[in-house]
Amino acid sequence: MRYGSISPELFVHNRRNFERQLLPGSLAIFHSNDIMPTNADGTMAFRQNNDLFYLSGVDQEESILVIFPDAKLPQYREILFLKETSEHILVWEGYKLTKEQAREQSGIKTIMWLDSFKQVLHALMNEAEHVYLNTNEHIRSVVEVQTRDARFIREIREQYPLHNYKRAAPIMHQLRAIKSQEEIRLMRRACEITGNAFRRLLGFVRPGVMEYEIEAEIFHEFLRSGSRGPAYGSIIASGANACILHYVSNDRECHDGDVLLLDFGAEYANYAADLSRSIPVNGKFTERQRQVYDAVLRVMKFAKSQLVAGNNIEDYHAAVGRTMEQELIGLGLLSQGDVNNQDPAAPLYKKYFMHGTSHYLGLDVHDVGAKYRTFEPGMVYTVEPGIYIREEGLGIRLENDVVITRSQCEDLMADIPLEADDIERLMAQR
Repeated sequence: MRYGSISPELFVHNRRNFERQLLPGSLAIFHSNDIMPTNADGTMAFRQNNDLFYLSGVDQEESILVIFPDAKLPQYREILFLKETSEHILVWEGYKLTKEQAREQSGIKTIMWLDSFKQVLHALMNEAEHVYLNTNEHIRSVVEVQTRDARFIREIREQYPLHNYKRAAPIMHQLRAIKSQEEIRLMRRACEITGNAFRRLLGFVRPGVMEYEIEAEIFHEFLRSGSRGPAYGSIIASGANACILHYVSNDRECHDGDVLLLDFGAEYANYAADLSRSIPVNGKFTERQRQVYDAVLRVMKFAKSQLVAGNNIEDYHAAVGRTMEQELIGLGLLSQGDVNNQDPAAPLYKKYFMHGTSHYLGLDVHDVGAKYRTFEPGMVYTVEPGIYIREEGLGIRLENDVVITRSQCEDLMADIPLEADDIERLMAQR
């Protein structure tokens, strides 16, 4: 692993919380992700199933976690099944977890090799009444390939049709929305690495540099810091490209007078950071660019003040929308009269600010959790307003990651340069 060790107590704690949500006589089964193919004999880099990692800390393919709190034999109440290594695997693929290493990482005492899974499962299914199975139920997910979870669901329901099958995802969404102190520690490190990459860019960006060269600087800083790489596809959008929300081509030359919109974040120990900054390619904002930048920054600061325990996403986004309206009026992009007469179901500010202000952040960059759940301490959100003026070829977005506390929110990126004066000052030192 590139990242440092994580206390197994985190995963023990997560499993105990999960078990408390199960019905009596319940068996839960979690599978690792597949290794996905590319072409010929190529494969994509392996990325663990986040629910399996959350409950076990195991970051290895072909792993299965079984949780059965009411199993008659204590050693079967938690079982981790792993792929057994061999001399051939060692030569061609490298080291795999030993049973002892898996015990140390997960806090699970019973570790078995994968070839015994079907036999053990058959014995446990004779004791179980309810079976919790896992699927990707993210509200924005579009899954067009058959996953390991999907294959297993089909197989187990065919073999054991009379059991009562349940969804594990709602429980996982409930639990993963609240981060423990250990999780926040890991996310702080992801944010720290991301901030270091941004500072590196302030000394690198200048007219004539290519967007992909900037992306390479980010990769370099991530990898040298123990990150596996970006938590999502990095957006390096100069000039009018900044008005394309999910621009990832990153193949344009940055020109004098452009504003460069950056949206990137490091992954560390599977946890994501998510940062957005907008900087002048030549190191100095024009008067208009500065007006728009400051307007976005004011909206961002207001939004942070509303990310407090007891608020909710609907009221939060409505309040941010009203603040954005006034900023757009101040920029001459909307009129007060038009705003007064607008259709409330289609607010005019959406022309210039068309995405949400915040989303959950954690093991997924758009982390799981009930959208309309009241804000609670331990939730981690992004705060990312933006203004996109296609007619001017100008897009500005600012984004930090915050954790909600009992009284307010704590900015995990508070030490990353944000004020326009600081950006210009640091770029002048190139």
